[in-house]
Amino acid sequence: MIVVIQRASEASVKIDGIVKSSIGQGLLILIGIEEADGEEDISWLSKKIVNLRIFPDENEVMNKSLLDINGEILLISQFTLHASTKKGNRPSYIKAAKPDVAIPLYEKMIQALEFDLGKKIGTGEFGADMKVSLVNDGPVTIMIDSKNKV
Repeated sequence: MIVVIQRASEASVKIDGIVKSSIGQGLLILIGIEEADGEEDISWLSKKIVNLRIFPDENEVMNKSLLDINGEILLISQFTLHASTKKGNRPSYIKAAKPDVAIPLYEKMIQALEFDLGKKIGTGEFGADMKVSLVNDGPVTIMIDSKNKV
């Protein structure tokens, strides 16, 4: 799994012009799922995300986690994170998981994040044409690949 984590002052996702989810201070997370991903990736990433110390403390040092600030999460599925651009000019998405594999893993990731965070999270809708808005705070953007744990 690949996640792009963006520290947000606010973020939202619209589908067909209607806001499906919105958050205040927290993290907008784009997640790309591949065929080789599984429950171990979900567990590791979820714990890493909620404990990642990327929020400022009283000295403006990134020393606080999402848990420390009681922040929120907006999780958006994005298969294009697995784009291969090695050949030609049209990206290939062959590495991205098909919906029959990706949807259950996406739903398990939602459950894991809600459990580890201790509250509901906002989500997009798998496979929908979404319009995502973000006020990136910092800006702070971090990419994590669960296949590169070491």
